Amino acid sequence: MTVTLKVDNREDLTQSNTRKIRHNGMIPAVVYGNDREPTTISVNSLELLKTVRDEGRNAIISLDVNGESVDVMLHDYQVEPIKGELLHADFFVVNMSQEMDVEVAVHLTGESVGVKDGGVLQQPLYHLAVRAKPANIPEEISIDVTDLAVGDSITIGDLKSGRDYEILEDDNTTVVTVLPPDGGAEQDEVEAPEEIADADSEASNEDENKE
Repeated sequence: MTVTLKVDNREDLTQSNTRKIRHNGMIPAVVYGNDREPTTISVNSLELLKTVRDEGRNAIISLDVNGESVDVMLHDYQVEPIKGELLHADFFVVNMSQEMDVEVAVHLTGESVGVKDGGVLQQPLYHLAVRAKPANIPEEISIDVTDLAVGDSITIGDLKSGRDYEILEDDNTTVVTVLPPDGGAEQDEVEAPEEIADADSEASNEDENKE
């Protein structure tokens, strides 16, 4: 899905004009990539934030630049550290017929039977490297963990079938697993001193027999 954002051309690059742009609820931005000459623009900060929130970081955005519709993705942005306001954005021009590599967030759904039995859900990967044409890039990769029992795992190889994009991670890489309950580790810790005491007792008996 492509979202359209209206932008204004920005030819005056002075600091005073930049302050004026931000005062009016806009932020300075640059459009570049795919052999296109960089173009300076300004875009409404609230509309951009809403687009990213609703459609995801990898959303395809159509910008009206000098009367031309340009398909882009948000490549980078700067945020004011205290107020958290957007300061600047970089848009990368995409070729809708050409594959590109991006990172996509992993979202877990459901409650695993292993967790209900006392297991601990562990998620080593929160983002996956994906290769796809821009229109096929998913907003997120959802994984249902409902059937995961204690000791079960989901690997990259389990996710690769039936998708219109390619996951670039190794097939054997674990995305999510359910570890055994902590009780087993605590029991080992309790039994360990007794094992040490038994070993010391055996060693003492051997020394007495030698004498």
